[in-house]
Amino acid sequence: MQRPPMDPMQQFGIALLVMAALLALAGALLWLGGRVGLGRLPGDLHFGGEGWSCFVPVTSMLLISLVLTLIVNLISRWLK
Repeated sequence: MQRPPMDPMQQFGIALLVMAALLALAGALLWLGGRVGLGRLPGDLHFGGEGWSCFVPVTSMLLISLVLTLIVNLISRWLK
């Protein structure tokens, strides 16, 4: 027995809820990352002068990229 197709508004509502959950998760991870030292690693660059500043988190982004790559590869191998 097939289900009737979903209403487009229901699909949009589900998509919004999923995006909100992902955004909340990303915010929580960034908040926790700041508490454990991400953004203050050696190699994170901070420039500043009178009335301006620029922060470039090179090492933190490399570390996050490495961890996410490992997670995605493990999940893709597990699903095969």
